[in-house]
Amino acid sequence: MTATVHHRTPGPGGSSPHARSTPRRGLRPSSFRPSTRALRAAVAALVLAAGVVALAVAGPDAGASAIPTLTVFATAVWFWVFTAVDDTFVALGAAVVLTVLGISDPDALFGSLGHDTMWLLIAAFIIAFAVSASGLATRAAVFVVTGARGPRSLVHLLTAALLATAFAVPATSGRAALSLPVFLALARVLADRPALVRMLALLFPTVILLSAVASLIGAGAHLITVQLLTTAGHEGLDFANWLILGLPLALVSSHLAAELVLLLFTTSEERGRGLQIGVSEFEAAGAGRVTGPLTVQQSRTVLLLAAMIVLWSTEALHGAPPALIALIGALVVTSPRYGGVELGDAVKKIPWALLLFMAATVTLGHALGTSGAADLLARVALGRVPDSGPVAGAVFVVAVVVVSALSHLVIQSRSARSAVLVPIVLSLAPGVGVSPVAAALLSTAAAGLCHTLPSSAKPVTIFAGVVDVPTFDRRDLLRLSAWLTPLMCVVFLAFAWWVWPVLGLPLFLS
Repeated sequence: MTATVHHRTPGPGGSSPHARSTPRRGLRPSSFRPSTRALRAAVAALVLAAGVVALAVAGPDAGASAIPTLTVFATAVWFWVFTAVDDTFVALGAAVVLTVLGISDPDALFGSLGHDTMWLLIAAFIIAFAVSASGLATRAAVFVVTGARGPRSLVHLLTAALLATAFAVPATSGRAALSLPVFLALARVLADRPALVRMLALLFPTVILLSAVASLIGAGAHLITVQLLTTAGHEGLDFANWLILGLPLALVSSHLAAELVLLLFTTSEERGRGLQIGVSEFEAAGAGRVTGPLTVQQSRTVLLLAAMIVLWSTEALHGAPPALIALIGALVVTSPRYGGVELGDAVKKIPWALLLFMAATVTLGHALGTSGAADLLARVALGRVPDSGPVAGAVFVVAVVVVSALSHLVIQSRSARSAVLVPIVLSLAPGVGVSPVAAALLSTAAAGLCHTLPSSAKPVTIFAGVVDVPTFDRRDLLRLSAWLTPLMCVVFLAFAWWVWPVLGLPLFLS
């Protein structure tokens, strides 16, 4: 059995040249586009109606820059939702218009390109290329999978391995591309168990999306959120703080989701059957040598990754920012004697469109905050709430989770969702007595819940696009989303209310 993947040009959320996929047979775009458009049109109509009401209620109280900012903002969202225009082009166009109008300072636009978060991602992509080229990722996956003795142990071992990649590979689509060969090898080994293969096809993108919150570099949206927090004058989250808050959430949500996928898409009889996977199958699938001692380059890569994670987590002790540490690591891994890849080759693999998109959306989010547009939306949303009592705060927190979790139905890009939602959340949170940092982190985590349609996220599209392998269809995704969305919303709320305060991030302002 052979498996192939068809290729297409990626959007800004794509990070790897190997991650270009189109839907497989039975998942042609025409098979789901009408319902997707209708759903997005309905949601967008509600958003536009809310915007009209906001301007009508605000009246003369709206600042001189707020209305044009909202106009540019709404136009960008419309292009993202209803047109095929490249997302990066739309974001850059909106940022340029705001700059030309004098709403955003040119330094804010050009400075975002040189921000340390951009350098952090650039260096992380270079390191991720070196990890992939060394064969270390595939070798680690094979080591994990061969320890499985049944479907349940296989699912949870894979979940743990996929979660670990959030610390080495930036962006969820890059992790999906990295793990696709492992899935294809498993599909070949389990060719006589198509139900189990279909379940694994759902497991990979589900865990990749939910486990991204474990690491600051797990998704570009995380870096956008941190940058928007610091721009708004709030205390940001460094690598260690994000690790403390995000890793427990990633562990719980990923393993709960994995168990849910297993229960929904396999029978009790299938789950009870034994499993024996050897390394020979992976080697036959082209994985290379996956046994014996590590190669010199693999050993060096392991040492480098371990050193970087330790340095990132101990920033408070040495004071070196994460971007500088990542840049040093990128230089080491591409150095003539120690490194295993050429710097020029690694640079070619950097998704520059994604970085430009992030810079533009940060500028857009900054303009929403500084122009008074986000405050205007906040005043209209708050209405006549007299104080920041517990009821108002609780309702706001629930609304943040629900809206963020469903926003992928309108805006496909995870980074764009954060750029749109976080500035509004930051303006609303203090008025109802909620910590802006906690609200922003909660919104960013919930925005990673995007499993409803094949077009909802790049990892979902990648695994839906594998042909000659029994993967999933739209009905499977809808069934999964119907169970997963409420379950994860409860998990997010539980962490925000009870777990994060214990870890040092209270939900409500004192």
